[in-house]
Order: sequence, then structure tokens, then C-alpha cells
Amino acid sequence: MLKIMKVLLSMLRVKARISVMKFVQRICVLLLLSLLNAMPASAQEATQKHVDDTLEVMEVFNQKAIEEAKSFELTDDEKHQILFVMGVLLLVLLCATAYLGINMVVFNKDVFVSHMISAGLTVTLGLAHAVAAIVWFFPY
Repeated sequence: MLKIMKVLLSMLRVKARISVMKFVQRICVLLLLSLLNAMPASAQEATQKHVDDTLEVMEVFNQKAIEEAKSFELTDDEKHQILFVMGVLLLVLLCATAYLGINMVVFNKDVFVSHMISAGLTVTLGLAHAVAAIVWFFPY
């Protein structure tokens, strides 16, 4: 505020050189700037209240999300069952791939496309089985 007063006094001294209209414009600008300088305190209080309200709302949503996540968690037995089913399907696909490959090579059958599809599914399921086992049980 002291700086504003000094600026106003210096403007009064220069008044003779500046037209009255420019002088009034500068005073208005200085007053607006001083108002803008005072606004953050009230805005900060409103923002603080808004942040508190936001935190309360977010806390309710977080609690609901945690409760829902706990209801969807798999037990270790369920994880073992899923890996077992994936392993059985992996063995079936591996046997099917081997059967198709043997038919293609030994018996000269035209099953190349189905052999490649079966091989691709086998590799994909094998990778998924490995990733699931590592993610669920690696740290023991």
C-alpha cells in the first residue's frame, strides 16, 4: 500500500506534464491492481473450503472403491484353479498342435493353416499362463 501511495504522489508531481485524462486512467489502473492484489486472500479461503469439500467427496468414493475392490479379490485357491484350467487347456492345445504337425509331415495332409492357428493359440496361452503365475505367486 505504501508503494501505491508513493506512485500516486509521484504522479501528482508529474501532473503538469500529463493530461488530466491520462492521470485518471493511471489512478484507475493502480486501484484495480491494488484490488487484484487483495483478492487472492479471499479467493484462497474459498479455494481452501472447496478443497476440503472435494477431499471429503473423494474420500467417500475411495472408501467405496476399496470395498468394491475387496469384493472382487481372488483367493489363492481360485488363482490356483484358474492356473490349473489354463494349464489343462495349454496341454490340449499342445497335443492338438503336435497331432496336426505330425499329420502334415508324416501323412502329407493339408492342415498347415490349422496347425499354425493351433500353434499361435498354444504360444499365446502359454505366455498368459506364465504371466499370471508370475504376477500372482512370484514373491511367494
